[in-house]
Amino acid sequence: MFAQLALVVAAGLLGPLLAAGRRPLVPVLVGELVAGAIIGRTGFGIIDPAAQPLPALSALGFAMLMLGAGTEVDLGSPQLRQGIARGGIALVVAAVASVPAALLLVNVLHLGHVELFVVLLAGSSAAIAFPTIQERKLTGPAVPLLIAWIALADGVTALLLPLTLTGPARIPLAIAGDVLIVMLSAAIIAVGRRLAGQPVVAEARRASRQRRWALQLRVSVLLLLVLAAIADRSGGSLLVAGFAAGIVLRRLGQPTRLALQLSGLADGFFVPAFFVLLGAGLNLRSLVSDPGAIVLAVAMAVAAVVVHVIAAAVAAEKQRVPSGLLASAQLGLPSAAAALGLSSHALSPAVAVALVAGGCLTLIPATTGAILLGREDQPPKLSTIIRA
Repeated sequence: MFAQLALVVAAGLLGPLLAAGRRPLVPVLVGELVAGAIIGRTGFGIIDPAAQPLPALSALGFAMLMLGAGTEVDLGSPQLRQGIARGGIALVVAAVASVPAALLLVNVLHLGHVELFVVLLAGSSAAIAFPTIQERKLTGPAVPLLIAWIALADGVTALLLPLTLTGPARIPLAIAGDVLIVMLSAAIIAVGRRLAGQPVVAEARRASRQRRWALQLRVSVLLLLVLAAIADRSGGSLLVAGFAAGIVLRRLGQPTRLALQLSGLADGFFVPAFFVLLGAGLNLRSLVSDPGAIVLAVAMAVAAVVVHVIAAAVAAEKQRVPSGLLASAQLGLPSAAAALGLSSHALSPAVAVALVAGGCLTLIPATTGAILLGREDQPPKLSTIIRA
């Protein structure tokens, strides 16, 4: 077991190595996927992602990834409220535009699950776009729209994605599980705010800092695991569980110390492990040997860009094309679809690989959009839009 874990962690180092320097070769996540492919089914086959405890490790990594995305969304931000109306319009337009695009893909390439492709094409990735906005210090008029749009898209598609790969008989229970997760998260926020000023809570925090108990980290992990357990038992969405846990922590005002602890736990171990194991479970040979899968990967990326540029053209007042390009960033959602599709046997290996490859391809236009937005004249820095 420890040899497998050591190999997964070592493989994950390829991501930062390829992303280092002023001109990174590929994003960190893509490097981790490549590393997984090398040691997994595509390459040397020296690791089996289905062997215990790797599936549990992968699931925790994905939950931590979505938790990180949730902590980037500040529901109380003035910029989010400023862009919520246009962000909602953009999401609706993207969803509408995704329907004919998905139907075209399904009919031309003879695929099933048209609803899956509608959700994927309409989705965005807060885990990709928000750090990009932060790193490039984007502060223009398009940023509030992008923050609201991507946050809404992430939340809605996280809720819908598992339903597209679930049998009709299980959909009501899955929806009930997702609703329970949302309601419980809202209740925790309400109770947490009431308890925040209590002397016993302040004393527990002081003792935890002085005696290094890491109580807030333990409670945060417990919250994530409880919500994930609800999703697991009900057939609900692990995306929703992780995203909701992140929003709870953000709304309760997680301190810098806790943010650093969670970031170290997630980015240092669990999230890289998820992408390495995802890459290990994919067989890239099925993509190379299947021209239809290659076409699907390219078509998914192109369709996602077109859908988001159309949505930005309708909803944005300025910087329409760059905004649409950045909003088209996708990786977490296609990766989740591939993992769910393979585990439930709803998707073939070639289609699963094509979805991940298509998500990786969207990083090219998304990066281009961020560069174009950065070249525009920017107003004074809005430090409250995204917290590092």
